[in-house]
Amino acid sequence: MATLPLYLLLTSIFLLSLFPTRFAKVPCHADESFALMEFKRSFKTNKTDWRCIHPKVHSWSLDGSGDCCSWDGVKCDEVTGRVIALDLSSSCVLGIMSPNTTLFRLVHMESLNLAFNNFNFSPIPYGFGNLSRLQYLNLSYSDFSGEIPHAISQLSELISLDLSCSWSVPLHLLNMGNFVHNLTGLKELDLSYVNLSSPIPPILANFSSLKLLRLSSCGLNGDFPVSIFQLPNLEVLHVDGNSNLFGSFPKPHWGSPLKSLSLYLTNFSGEIPTSIGNLSLLRSLPSSMGNLSHLTDLELDRNNLQGQIPVSFANLTQLSVLWLSNNNLSGDTLEWVVNFTKLTDLHISGNRLSGGFPSSFENLKQLRRMGLSLNDWYGNIPSTLWNLKDLEYLYLDSLNLNGTIVASDLFKLKSLEELYMFDSHISFTKTFINATSPKLAHLYLASCNLTEFPQFIGYLSKLVQLELQHNKIRGTIPRWMWNNNRESLEYINLSNNLLTGFENNQTDLPLPKLRYLDISSNLLKTTLLIPPPLVEHYDISNNVLSGEVSTSICEVRYLIMLDLSNNTLNGTIPPCLGSIGPLEILNLARNKFDGIIPRIYPDGCALRMMDLSENQLRGIVPRSLANCGMLEYMNLGDNQINDTFPFWLSKLASLKVIALQSNIFHGPIEENLSQFNFTSLQILDLSNNNFNGELPSKLLKSCHAMKDIIGQDMSPYLSIYPSLNLSYGEIITRMTYAMTLMNKGIEMEYAKIPNVLVGIDLSNNTFEGFIPELIGDLKSLRMLNLSNNCLNGTIPPSLANLTVLESLDLSWNNLVGEIAQQLAGLTFLSDFDVSHNHLSGPIPRGTQFDTFGSSSFAKNDGLCGSPLPNKCTNGDNVPPPPSSFKVDNKDECLFDLDWRIVLGGAGGGFLVGIVLENLIIDKKSRWFSHYSKKMVKGWKR
Repeated sequence: MATLPLYLLLTSIFLLSLFPTRFAKVPCHADESFALMEFKRSFKTNKTDWRCIHPKVHSWSLDGSGDCCSWDGVKCDEVTGRVIALDLSSSCVLGIMSPNTTLFRLVHMESLNLAFNNFNFSPIPYGFGNLSRLQYLNLSYSDFSGEIPHAISQLSELISLDLSCSWSVPLHLLNMGNFVHNLTGLKELDLSYVNLSSPIPPILANFSSLKLLRLSSCGLNGDFPVSIFQLPNLEVLHVDGNSNLFGSFPKPHWGSPLKSLSLYLTNFSGEIPTSIGNLSLLRSLPSSMGNLSHLTDLELDRNNLQGQIPVSFANLTQLSVLWLSNNNLSGDTLEWVVNFTKLTDLHISGNRLSGGFPSSFENLKQLRRMGLSLNDWYGNIPSTLWNLKDLEYLYLDSLNLNGTIVASDLFKLKSLEELYMFDSHISFTKTFINATSPKLAHLYLASCNLTEFPQFIGYLSKLVQLELQHNKIRGTIPRWMWNNNRESLEYINLSNNLLTGFENNQTDLPLPKLRYLDISSNLLKTTLLIPPPLVEHYDISNNVLSGEVSTSICEVRYLIMLDLSNNTLNGTIPPCLGSIGPLEILNLARNKFDGIIPRIYPDGCALRMMDLSENQLRGIVPRSLANCGMLEYMNLGDNQINDTFPFWLSKLASLKVIALQSNIFHGPIEENLSQFNFTSLQILDLSNNNFNGELPSKLLKSCHAMKDIIGQDMSPYLSIYPSLNLSYGEIITRMTYAMTLMNKGIEMEYAKIPNVLVGIDLSNNTFEGFIPELIGDLKSLRMLNLSNNCLNGTIPPSLANLTVLESLDLSWNNLVGEIAQQLAGLTFLSDFDVSHNHLSGPIPRGTQFDTFGSSSFAKNDGLCGSPLPNKCTNGDNVPPPPSSFKVDNKDECLFDLDWRIVLGGAGGGFLVGIVLENLIIDKKSRWFSHYSKKMVKGWKR
């Protein structure tokens, strides 16, 4: 009997030896260790990135045991030793992700998190589809770009998918319905800021496991499927920021688990049904009027809600957060708010609320954020406002308030960090202040009719952001402005005032942390101020600056945007400008610069927008610009550049705008290159040069962006979105392309180029030969100008395929034959000119052709029919052309090489349709418009 326990013991030991336990964990496999190490070596780490928290890969090493299961961010199966989870979120990773990355060898992975890294605009590789066991995939905010690969949709085991991205680096998805078709097990789906540009696919209403659905700012359109509200497990639904998404609330049968609903900046409309009161778990966003006495958060901002704010709101005494901004709500009192003693956030801006301020804010002791902007309130600010000791953010802009604020009262708000009072009628006293404001960091007093700098600014010791643009502040910028904030200021905007210079002709600003400086559109009559060395965004355009630009501008080595346009600066452009590594936007247009364009643009050049137009630059276009692979906009027009066509621009696949007009470019275009690749090109302006030879058919054939009708996407204008990382968060600024175009020889400026604008201007050259039929393939063309050349042959009927064409100018050529009757089908055509050719036959009738005057057809002796006096005879038979008229390949141009003097601009340049006329602005308007969006600070949810 004694042997039995020994037998059992030996048996147990034997069996335990067959199975690894938690005391004898299996190490990871060598092939997976090597795969992870190769993945590590393919990237750098960037600890300065705002997303960086801890570079986990630094702990990875093959020295010693080389057991990858012990590495930071790596989790292995304890039985098999296979890597099943990798979490590298916020790990400071920087670099391009290769399509063949060794990451895809980890085929046993069930969870992968690469969020908040920087993959440098590389596409999401298709290889993610190989990781068939993935249940959790998070690639959010990691600077991937381009189209989301369909291969991810084959990961049928997915439970959570997060591909949300930054607004400045958008991903896009062509067909969301097809993409989610196989992902029926999803519990969490986040595609925020992915460009979907489509309706929400109804199939999502069948995803019964779905707990979280975030589709914020995705360009969604159409009707919201009401059945999604009724998903049995849905807790979080965010579709905010989709202004073309329409919907209404269901009256019965809400999904009872719903806890968070975000619909701001959508087009939901109608009444809020009382059935919303059945959402017993709701703690954030919409509520029924007064029957949810437990409600703590109510957020219904940015919708089309209208009518009076219900009296029952006064029953919601447990509210701590109330957001009703940007609706059409009305009411003539705010007295019901004063009993919300737990209220910390009150934001009701952008409605039709009227009447006076509450008589007292005495009970709102816990209020930290208050936004009352853009309403019809009037009168003075009650003195009790200055007793809100915990108030951090105060938004009072665009109100009818009046009176004078005593600066010392303002300084009673010891917790105040942000003050918005722009577009108001409030003034400030000049009383002496013997203290500094401890926390006020962001001051917005734009469009306040200020005529001088408020003196209290000099006492703000923590001031980070100062916005005084669009006032009437005169004279010089005083030194006392920086008395107490020189070590804190990062952002200054003094644009659109009447400033003439700096006190005592100051040539530098003692602001070592300054990153953003805008003094544009003033009356500065000085030499160029060189900004502090950390400035990234510098705009001093639209002034009266004179003199040369010192090479010390290149010591501002973090510049992302430099705009010196619309001044009288002269001399040569500093050669070092092309070597400023991060520079994305360079605008020196409309000055008096001479000499050559800087020639050195290193590998990895970051330029995206370059405008050197309307100067006196000579020489050639530097070949090193081919290193600027991200260049989208290049305008060298109105200079004295003497060069052949820069065929190497074909290497720049991102180019959308090429403007070389009014220079001394010469020779044929396609002689030096058999292949072109202008995939993204939307605007090509080569007018007023000496180009010759045949029209560049191969170049035009490569313009793939011109072949499909372009629809309005999330951004209606051609823009880029450079970001600025400040201490208080990321600011994204939109820089919108602008361009000087020609309308019947009259120069006009367009402050914004619409995304749908596609145009070709090859006028005023000496091109010869036929108009190629393939132009008819460029179906998104809205403007086509081939006037003042030596073209012969007929007008190709294929031009009738250009169904959105608004302007067509073929005047002053040697064209023969009839005007194709098919052109009458161009219903958008508002400008048409075929004058000064040798055309014959009847003028097409109907639609737009009935609106064109005789000048559109003048000097074509063979044409007949309205609006010309020549009547067509014998039905469609036309008079024969004059006996002296001959057409052959040796036919001479209608003008000689001095055509610029003879014609004086007649017919040159783009003709702009009436659809775009509202974009015409004064010639002194700025080159770009911009706005800033705070991504981290302030009211971010």
